[in-house]
Amino acid sequence: MKRLAFGAMVAVMVAGAGVLVDAHFRLVLPASWLVEDMRGDPQKYAPCGGTMADPGTPTGAVTELQGGQMLRVVVQETIFHPGHFRIALARTRDELPGDPDVTMHDTENGPRSLSAVINENPQPSVLVDGLWPHTERPAPERWVTDVQIPNVDCEGCVIQIIQFMAEHPGVREGGFSYHHCADVNITADASQPITAGW
Repeated sequence: MKRLAFGAMVAVMVAGAGVLVDAHFRLVLPASWLVEDMRGDPQKYAPCGGTMADPGTPTGAVTELQGGQMLRVVVQETIFHPGHFRIALARTRDELPGDPDVTMHDTENGPRSLSAVINENPQPSVLVDGLWPHTERPAPERWVTDVQIPNVDCEGCVIQIIQFMAEHPGVREGGFSYHHCADVNITADASQPITAGW
């Protein structure tokens, strides 16, 4: 495991920058399990979004996937914040990993998140960690990647995408991460071996 390498650079970059806004992102692909507004809200609660005031409205969307194939993941950062993303897969929402451990530091605006643990060699249920680390607004404001899906049978599984926010005071409902999920059905490819560990 490592800490987000650009944490110190972020601290220097935003020192004295004044009040920082919350990050927000929309899950563009795969289809989100909740109806999202233009900013991607509601997205604070772990593991899959919603807030105390708005638990969200399910879309009913389910993405059909072939085990062993690549899944295109697209997110749009609607309100910029430095940080990185993580993608996980689990059979149920309860089995999704918790948010990463965060290191704090003091700033003139009070305590802020400096870095978060990144699993360099992720194990189930994390598919990829430390994705799209950035300290500047992306242009265009979409992040795209292809993630290999384990070759398993998994009806009603959950893909989770979270964004860790550096230089953030934290929010009561979501700590230092925002959360989106997609409901998926995975059908194993019978011509390929079943992926161990899943």
